[in-house]
Amino acid sequence: MLSPLDSAKEWDQVRKAFSESIMLDTQLTSLAQNLDGADWPIKGKDETPAKYVDLSSGEVIDLLALKGLPAEKFDQLVSILRETLAFDSPFGEMAEASGRDNALLKTMVRLGIPENFPITLTMMGPETLKFCQLEEITTLGAFAAFAQAMSQNVIVGGDFRKLLNALAHVDEAGLAAMLPLRPGAHEIHLVEALAHATRAADPAAHAAAAQAWFADEYAILLRDAASPTLLARHFVVLGDPELEQKAAALIVVETPKTSGRATPKGGFFSALARLFKK
Repeated sequence: MLSPLDSAKEWDQVRKAFSESIMLDTQLTSLAQNLDGADWPIKGKDETPAKYVDLSSGEVIDLLALKGLPAEKFDQLVSILRETLAFDSPFGEMAEASGRDNALLKTMVRLGIPENFPITLTMMGPETLKFCQLEEITTLGAFAAFAQAMSQNVIVGGDFRKLLNALAHVDEAGLAAMLPLRPGAHEIHLVEALAHATRAADPAAHAAAAQAWFADEYAILLRDAASPTLLARHFVVLGDPELEQKAAALIVVETPKTSGRATPKGGFFSALARLFKK
């Protein structure tokens, strides 16, 4: 444990840095869980770093004492904020030493996200995709390598930072918004990719690219496409009947006469729509 004077100095450094963090209003229980450390003992939506960063170390210790917590919990609070900053300032810890294991790649392995997944199949906006194209970042693996090598003085924002922080914090919900990740079950899937395609700039092109990449899963969907009931079962994981129907409708069904998009029969998609509305 640090001396009171050292603790006060570190707290002043940490709270000043954290006052500009995008994690300022994130619950401390969530931050502690992301760090795989001890749980933060106080629950509540307002129990965030923002509640403490304007206070001196003595004021924080007094506040925790009023809640029946020992002074050691102040040290835990400092640790949570310090370790979170290492991720929230993504180029800090990662860029300190070349050759250090890449934390982003470790997260991808943990969640079953392939390094060779194309950047173009993420839900990054056009500006971020253009930036990636200029920097020759074509896959998630290249994205992770670029982030680790990037200078700490370079400031990035938008979707680039969203994906970077989601990977750094192992934020499955945040990752699922950017990648076709299935939260809880892990790994990426075609069904989720088709759901993303429904809100892409060019849904048909996005869906076709996703189907080409997820070739094995695409073959299974094609096998079951003759039956609206069987096909619908694949999409229930989305948990939104309207989205399930829209995503299923993007499947490219090949026919013996053409390798392009077939013109679906009204009966098939009418039946599919009725199933999702049940």
